[in-house]
Amino acid sequence: MYSEVDGVAIDTSDPVWFYENAGKYGPFSNYSRHAFVIKGVEWPTSEHYFQALKFEGHAYVEEIRQAPHPDKAKAMGQTRSVPLRADWEDVKEKIMLEALEAKFSQHTELKELLLSTGNKLIVERTKNDSYWGDGGDYSGKNRLGYCLMQVRNKLASQ
Repeated sequence: MYSEVDGVAIDTSDPVWFYENAGKYGPFSNYSRHAFVIKGVEWPTSEHYFQALKFEGHAYVEEIRQAPHPDKAKAMGQTRSVPLRADWEDVKEKIMLEALEAKFSQHTELKELLLSTGNKLIVERTKNDSYWGDGGDYSGKNRLGYCLMQVRNKLASQ
């Protein structure tokens, strides 16, 4: 998977696994209810932010932000009745990083939890997603885990 992130060696011998918003590392999930503020706007979860920013500049962004649950925000973000922003594929990881940096820097307990993982590999363990997760068998890209490790490195250097 990853042997280093931003020049920091990764310990793959004892990975940190997470998926749902449960257990010790449940807060690593985009569904965890840890609100944060970006540009003066409060977002209930990182899932809300990520899904809404697919439609930047459209009134639909606010509808997604107001969704009562991250599942609803995700379903709304998967619609194609509202056009995706043209640069979505180019900016989606940057947007995920923005959300995670805000979430983990604005909640001391989350920052401490993320930093407590040291240089361990962080893996979103799910067969339901082979881009953001590991595909359930390490065949996926684990981009959410990678983004979390990037945020960890940034927080550790501050």
